[in-house]
Amino acid sequence: MRISYNWLKNYADFEESPEQLAELLTDCGLEVESLDTYESVRGGLRGVVTGKVVECTQHPNADKLTLTRVDTGSGELLPIVCGAPNVRAGQKVLVALEGATLYFDGKELNIKAARIRGELSRGMICAEDELGLGDTHDGILVLPEDVPVGIQAADYFKLYRDRVFEIGLTPNRIDAASHIGVARDVVAVLNHQKNNKKIQLRWPDVSGFKPDSNELYIPVTIEDPEACARYSSLTLRGVRVQPSPEWLQQQLKALGLKPINNVVDITNYVLHETGQPLHAFDVAAIKGKKVIVKKSPKGTGFVTLDKEELKLTGDDLMICNEEEPMCMGGILGGINSGVTELTTDVFLESACFDSVTIRKSSRHHGIKTEASFRFERGSDPEMTIYALKRAAMLIKEIAGGRISSDVDDVLPKKITRATVELPLHYVHQLIGKKIPASEIKSILEDLDFTIMDQTGEGFTLQVPACRVDVTRPADVVEEVLRIYGYNNVDIPEKMHSTMVSTPKPDKELLQNTVSDMLSARGFNEIMNNSLTRMAYYQQAPSGNKELVSILNPLSQDLNVLRQTLLYGGLESIAYNLNRKEFDLRLYEFGKVYHYDENKKGDVVSRYPERVLLELFMTGKAQPESWNASGRGTGFFDLKDAVYAILQRLGVNEDLTAVQQTTEEPPFAFCLKILLNGKELAAAGKLSRALTAAFDIRQDVFYATIEWEALMNIAGSRPLIYTEVPRFPSVRRDLALLLDADIPFAELENIAFQTEKNILQRVNLFDVYQDEKLGDNKKSYAISFVFQDDKTLTDKEVDGIMEKLADAYVKKLGASLR
Repeated sequence: MRISYNWLKNYADFEESPEQLAELLTDCGLEVESLDTYESVRGGLRGVVTGKVVECTQHPNADKLTLTRVDTGSGELLPIVCGAPNVRAGQKVLVALEGATLYFDGKELNIKAARIRGELSRGMICAEDELGLGDTHDGILVLPEDVPVGIQAADYFKLYRDRVFEIGLTPNRIDAASHIGVARDVVAVLNHQKNNKKIQLRWPDVSGFKPDSNELYIPVTIEDPEACARYSSLTLRGVRVQPSPEWLQQQLKALGLKPINNVVDITNYVLHETGQPLHAFDVAAIKGKKVIVKKSPKGTGFVTLDKEELKLTGDDLMICNEEEPMCMGGILGGINSGVTELTTDVFLESACFDSVTIRKSSRHHGIKTEASFRFERGSDPEMTIYALKRAAMLIKEIAGGRISSDVDDVLPKKITRATVELPLHYVHQLIGKKIPASEIKSILEDLDFTIMDQTGEGFTLQVPACRVDVTRPADVVEEVLRIYGYNNVDIPEKMHSTMVSTPKPDKELLQNTVSDMLSARGFNEIMNNSLTRMAYYQQAPSGNKELVSILNPLSQDLNVLRQTLLYGGLESIAYNLNRKEFDLRLYEFGKVYHYDENKKGDVVSRYPERVLLELFMTGKAQPESWNASGRGTGFFDLKDAVYAILQRLGVNEDLTAVQQTTEEPPFAFCLKILLNGKELAAAGKLSRALTAAFDIRQDVFYATIEWEALMNIAGSRPLIYTEVPRFPSVRRDLALLLDADIPFAELENIAFQTEKNILQRVNLFDVYQDEKLGDNKKSYAISFVFQDDKTLTDKEVDGIMEKLADAYVKKLGASLR
């Protein structure tokens, strides 16, 4: 939001510079993001002065050039070579001196001394377009004879110059979306800082408002009082629509607004002055001479001022005549009802619309305007009449005509201001410092709070209607503190804290531990939006029954809450691949959401949430290097990462791994990890059909872990210290001939079921397949590592190996090689 320094001066008397005011505004909660300079002529004509051509002779080396000597008030005559055909001795002209910069024809022109065809030139006599004052380039600009020499051109033309604040307005401070709103804060802060000086907020005077007649009364009917809390209006006749005066155009341009005509410019001016949006209608377009505020039927056509054709939703609040909509209330006017050069009679609107209604229509149709920005956040219902009178008086002054009706104020329901009880002890407790009650009262009065009652215990306050966000004592304390100054609250010498026991397990600590471990393994953490597109889940077995849909989605790509982190991860992979990042290791912690129609009761029961941890691996396992093989990432890299997580959290024991080789969405194949029969994690290679849908042409390995279930298990298991083994381990190898469809996970499970005491590790170190082994056969070379709290003998180990071999023969039909 842009705020003009010059405008602020209209509403309060202060001496602070723009830079000082920027610091003051930031300190009181209106953060100034930038401070810009606006000049009606680019460069401000700095270095350009008035001068007099004293001598004028023909250039000896050029027929179309003239040698001049110009008096610029410096005490010496400047030699200047001029190419204009109309230069004459005795003329008063504008001279760009050495060092000046002009902006001409889209280029920057730096004036410096030079020799032109052998003659010295120390400046430039300027034409109108060279100065940015017009488009004429027929010759130099000649000034009246009585103009003094040596005057700065900016002073002579009275160029408009302003400093403009770009304020990052937070959604709760819509009261400051105007110059008067910002000036209110400036006055409050300065009055607090300067106890001996009381600055008053100066409102433009509308006491002189008086209708000239009541000859053109247009009645207004509100059919939807929930969507329109107040509608104030009046009419003007005999208005002359033409360009606005220069002062009004320059003030609007300083804010980045394009002047249109005097009537429309005045409504924009009052909007930025008071924060109250206005709209002007051509009376000739009001068919039936009645205005109806209602929601038009769904599918009704409407063409905006921007010539965009819309289909109304049935929930759009429209300002209509007896036949058709004329304006989308609080957002944008229609193409046939606006004020043009042919308009003579004007119907002026100043209303208070429901913020939710305006927000839904604005977002649905993708239309953002200065008016919708304010109405979406809540407008001041008490401002409508003041702004209406202010605009009517300006139109009468600038555009002529007469006010042809009194103010028609349609108010379906009485406006009531919020009241707040503010105990003093609560103010001191929340701020952390005792502030005198008189100082609190002064701050609140400067912010337009009404003190209804004051006791030794505190205040009873009436909140100004412009502060739609202030409803609680804490909100009022925030108002007091931002004016009092955050920096004025002393930092205490002592710090008080309460010892609180940390719940076990400490989920944040465990999450950080796993994050550190994954990051150390080369993974990068990602965070995707919880909102995603419904299309991802259309093919799911449950269809849309379990989806949590958004009632008012921002777009079709963000219309449901995610049920998995998978699709967000694939979007991240595709984004990186498109930017030539092919080797990726990613992980994400995040919530997923479901709707359970069978659950009764509260929202939490019907909309259960779960936290998942999901891993993604694709590309090469190691960076490219002359001494590395460049092996691609495989399933076992992912499996190793998953088991490392489980081991780090102490849940690697009692796990059962189930290999699934048949394709089950989203996997081409996967390994499911169970604990006590319940699935804890799944890891595998994603199906080619799924990755192709994201335009991913390389293998992606993906794992999902039920993080909350893992936390509960980790928290229920005590941390046990294991000392460094004092006795050596023993390794034995076994070569087995098996059916080709038997996975290693099954061999591993059988091994730990057979020997539960001293078997430490099972490792597959070779796989061999050949026609000589037989149809559908393969050979596994497996190592077994044993360790006990004593030195193992060969006899003990050999006995265990016989049991293992016997188990493989009986359960899997294996044969020893």
